[in-house]
Amino acid sequence: MGLLRHFTKDIGIDLGTANTLIYVSGEGIVLQEPSVVAIDQRDKTAYAVGNEANKMIGRTPGDIIAVRPLKDGVIADFDFAELMLRSFIQKVKKGVFNPRIAIGIPSGVTGVEWRAVMDAARRAGASEVYPIDEPIAAAIGAGLPVTEATGNMIIDIGGGTTEVAVMSLQGIVLSESVRVAGDELSEAIMKYMKTVHNLVVGERTSEEIKIKIGSAYPIKEETSMEVRGLHLLSGLPRTVTVKSSEIRESMSEPLSVIIEAVKRTLERTPPELAADIIDRGIMLAGGGAMLNGIDTLISHETGIVTHIAPAPLDCVVIGAGRVLEDYKNLGRVLTSRLKSL
Repeated sequence: MGLLRHFTKDIGIDLGTANTLIYVSGEGIVLQEPSVVAIDQRDKTAYAVGNEANKMIGRTPGDIIAVRPLKDGVIADFDFAELMLRSFIQKVKKGVFNPRIAIGIPSGVTGVEWRAVMDAARRAGASEVYPIDEPIAAAIGAGLPVTEATGNMIIDIGGGTTEVAVMSLQGIVLSESVRVAGDELSEAIMKYMKTVHNLVVGERTSEEIKIKIGSAYPIKEETSMEVRGLHLLSGLPRTVTVKSSEIRESMSEPLSVIIEAVKRTLERTPPELAADIIDRGIMLAGGGAMLNGIDTLISHETGIVTHIAPAPLDCVVIGAGRVLEDYKNLGRVLTSRLKSL
């Protein structure tokens, strides 16, 4: 048994709408790739996953399809998600037998959605699967003192969901999950380009616009960039120049949904915990935390200092991995979900 355990390593997984990250105990983050799988429809096998599959979106022949099997933080296509997850796990196992897996999933999903993810992980080769609410995993990964009797507030803005949670003593006191996050910001840009500039752009282009000139709060020096797409009226390729102020305006609606979720959570927070949060500030995690000015916007709207985690993209997967590495002290964060399944 001792020899077998030597080859058995724990794995933490952040199965995100946009990206999947895997953390192996003793090694750290070993995989970070887009949550995309290309399926060979002739034999229903995974033709490619991750980075390679992402390059194929919109560029495949008829017998191959490239899809994102997760939507709004949960599995939209179980079979494709299982194929993708199994391929990712096989990439990192390297002689590891029957790993224990802790997997982070949005706190607002249903029991059926939780079971779908856990079943996919088991079928992908896990000996045991431990669910963990993403806000707690993100808080642990961000270095917040979740084991102490003090209020901590985290906002995890992913690809499909935004998680807002107040925690104390390894448990979530209250939380809110809205299915508005990075994808909706990109979709808002696509819609704006089509409506205002009569230009059709794809998701990769809108993501590039968001990263390069997108902002959630007015910046000192406004910038611009050239965007290429298909002109609606002529049907021909065209290039237009867009300003950062336009892109900020285009994202205002989904950003307001996120801000309102934060405000509602703060309004429901018990006074003692609210005092802790005012003193300690709000922590931002997830890919959405990297949007220019998002911390300033939240600080402005709430009056509470907002910090960005040192590695916002990695917080959930690091937290999930650390729970298994230090199960004795952190295992309690898994208890409530395990009892409900």
